[in-house]
Amino acid sequence: MNGSAEMFHLLAWRWNVTTAKAYAAGRTPNTHLNPASWSGLLALIVIDAEHARTVDLTEPLIAVPVPDGGGPLVIDGWHRIHKALATGVERLPVIFLTAEEELACRVHGGEKGHGWHC
Repeated sequence: MNGSAEMFHLLAWRWNVTTAKAYAAGRTPNTHLNPASWSGLLALIVIDAEHARTVDLTEPLIAVPVPDGGGPLVIDGWHRIHKALATGVERLPVIFLTAEEELACRVHGGEKGHGWHC
């Protein structure tokens, strides 16, 4: 596995955020999301409060479809969600990747659950 790649890990799943950012590069955000609707998941995410204060809320979040129809999941932008909640921002731009792009970014979880893949 590339040690310099940025990763997002949630429970038994892991995505290569560096790859996700490459797919999202140059795209216009598809829509916006309300950070309050994602606040419940923050308890599962490690947030560096110092870093969160420095993030740019105009940078789009990246979300992927969860396999088996579980809905979208933000894999890049949790520090922005944290800052938005702390500062009262009610809308953040988001880019949704396709199911094929999600699978290409996924390192572990689902059908990629047996061993680590890069």
